[in-house]
Amino acid sequence: MNAARLLVMTLALFAASVQLGFSQSKADSSQLTLDRIFASAEFDGEPVDARQWAPRGSAWVVLERGSKGVSLVHHNAANGETEVLGSARQFVPPGKNAPLAIERFTLSADGSRVLLFTNGQRIWRRSIRGDYWLYDIASRDLRKLGGNAPPSSLMHGKLSPDGNRFCYVSNNNIFVQDLRDLSVSQLTKDGSETCLNGVFDWAYEEEFELVSGFRWSPDSQRIAYWQLDTSGVREFHLVDNTAGSYAKITSIRYPKVGEKNSAARVGVVSANGGETQWLKAPGDPREHYIARINWTLDAKEIAFQQLNRLQNTNILFLADIRTGESRPIYTEKDRAWVDVDKDLHWIADGQKFVWLSEKDGWRRAYFISRSGTVEKLLTPGDFDVISIEAIDEKNGWLYFIAAPGQPTQRYLYRASFDGKAVVRVTPADQRGTHSYQFSPDSQLAVHSFSTFDQPPVTQIVSLPDHKRVKVLAENKKLTEKLAALKRPSTEFLRIDIGNDIQLDAWCIKPPEFDPAKKYPVLVWVYGEPAGQTVRDSWSGKRHLWHMMLAQQGYIVLSIDNRGTDVPRGREWRKSIYRQVGILAAEDQAAALRVLLKQRPYLDAQRIAIWGWSGGGSMSLNAIFRHGDLYQTAMSIAPVANQRHYDSIYQERYMGMPGDNAKGYRDGSPITHAHKLRGNLLLVHGTGDDNCHYLGTETLIDELIAHNKQFSMFAYPNRSHSISEGANTTRHLYGLLTRFLNQHTPAGPR
Repeated sequence: MNAARLLVMTLALFAASVQLGFSQSKADSSQLTLDRIFASAEFDGEPVDARQWAPRGSAWVVLERGSKGVSLVHHNAANGETEVLGSARQFVPPGKNAPLAIERFTLSADGSRVLLFTNGQRIWRRSIRGDYWLYDIASRDLRKLGGNAPPSSLMHGKLSPDGNRFCYVSNNNIFVQDLRDLSVSQLTKDGSETCLNGVFDWAYEEEFELVSGFRWSPDSQRIAYWQLDTSGVREFHLVDNTAGSYAKITSIRYPKVGEKNSAARVGVVSANGGETQWLKAPGDPREHYIARINWTLDAKEIAFQQLNRLQNTNILFLADIRTGESRPIYTEKDRAWVDVDKDLHWIADGQKFVWLSEKDGWRRAYFISRSGTVEKLLTPGDFDVISIEAIDEKNGWLYFIAAPGQPTQRYLYRASFDGKAVVRVTPADQRGTHSYQFSPDSQLAVHSFSTFDQPPVTQIVSLPDHKRVKVLAENKKLTEKLAALKRPSTEFLRIDIGNDIQLDAWCIKPPEFDPAKKYPVLVWVYGEPAGQTVRDSWSGKRHLWHMMLAQQGYIVLSIDNRGTDVPRGREWRKSIYRQVGILAAEDQAAALRVLLKQRPYLDAQRIAIWGWSGGGSMSLNAIFRHGDLYQTAMSIAPVANQRHYDSIYQERYMGMPGDNAKGYRDGSPITHAHKLRGNLLLVHGTGDDNCHYLGTETLIDELIAHNKQFSMFAYPNRSHSISEGANTTRHLYGLLTRFLNQHTPAGPR
């Protein structure tokens, strides 16, 4: 290497380090840096206090945080008046000097009491142990619940509908405490390491989004609960080498593809104690899932959804709580997979319920009679109902989220009970992503909305006129900070890859973009059935990082391939069946090739891709399969071999391994590792309970066997989010930025 070339490279690296914020000599408010984004609170959004709608009337209760602690404040929407229901002073436990550090609260059904949760200790992604306290609003009385249970050992605490009892899980058993005399009754006694009452194993919690495993009956007399038998489910061991002089091992019963699952059943027990009546469900419980349970309004029956292991049949049963006898009333089938109906919404005194079905090509809402023999379509039209938000039975309206013809957006609609009218409620001049939390009478909602470039605004609105009642958070300071930046330009587009297939995408261009020059490209990918990246919504610090890279001279892209969870109809979503990792990689590459032809300012010699989890897997598939297209890949927490992931998720989308061996083999990045010819960075947390570090180590072995050079970074004992520990997030994004800048240099040519 001659001296002149060495000097040029040195100067280029120095300039890059200044751009990246590693050696910045003075602050520039128009430029983003890693420290500004990840090591400061400069771009943090305005917090929205925890709130809950009051049981009756147009009012809500907020947990407001102040310098002296938290207060519970009642807000009346009708007259704007506020009332402090409990101040920090009232939340000081007897014998203590400081108030409780309240993490969340729940009002009783009559609004007279408040259940407070403190000292939370996370177990997995969703489940938490902690302490519960009961606060009586009228008497200002504060009492700790749970009897003599050890600190931070209670899970899923709930008040009964009549407010007189408290149910919780401790040590895998279910307990009920009478709030009148504080006596505690143990309802189940067989809880153990392998017998779980009222809680779930790892796979049920992660893949069915189930947290609490019991339900109070509407009359407060009984409790329905799941029991999972995890015996025989193979254990996966997480090794923590940072715990001390000797490694600490945590074992999880984690059913991988094709392995033995937990056996689930549902029982009903009196809140006073006694024998459990088990509900009868057909088939081998190891080869079926009970994904949801709901009480009927008359408290005489339990509705439960049972999926077969392939998850292509979902049968809704009604079971008599006294005899356990069950009968199927509705069946949903699909040649790919069926989605669980998140929750049953009963109307007409429990004689009808709302059901979402894709049976005619779109996810539509139906009224189904309790017998299952009569159904009525509520949402005609070629669009997907994304989620049901509320049912205004008094006025005959079903509120739901949808995005007809605009899959990057999310809007509120309502449909009349007679199926004749579907009306958009979100104002027509408001684009972006909108979410709503309805009041019990459907007359008010907490409305939060954002766009790709605009942080969230949260407010109370009246319905159906959608008039603003109160602003809760405007993010004014964050908006001002963003306005001071040298802003990149953004664009949403559709890419025609042929055969009548168009893919949604977004593009971020540098602030001083010159179409006559060529720019390096970074693609952010997910690509699996569980997510969507091309959304017109604010994505926080990840978006700021993409903006920072655009300021440095990168064009950042994201593309949603077929099979992603996008409201574009059943065929779109389920086209990926049995070919996860295969179809997505081809679609992503095809779209990028089209853009390279259409947009000559994209530098075909400098293309990088990055993703996390499923996106990490897709990044691997991209560079392994299409090394002529991608020069650099950064893969975070991937699943290198689909056989190593959990049974519920992977079998849902790929079928059983014995029946789709070729799909599992061809869709797994490890199969194609020998084709690597570009720059690869592997990043994984060694404590990842979701996508195991084991998968990355097996991929490393495969790359070594084929003499492939790559870079790798392990974050000790970090979970799937790689967020635990001081400075971890800043360090991670610094690692990604340096690798990208080194192997796919920034700036136009």
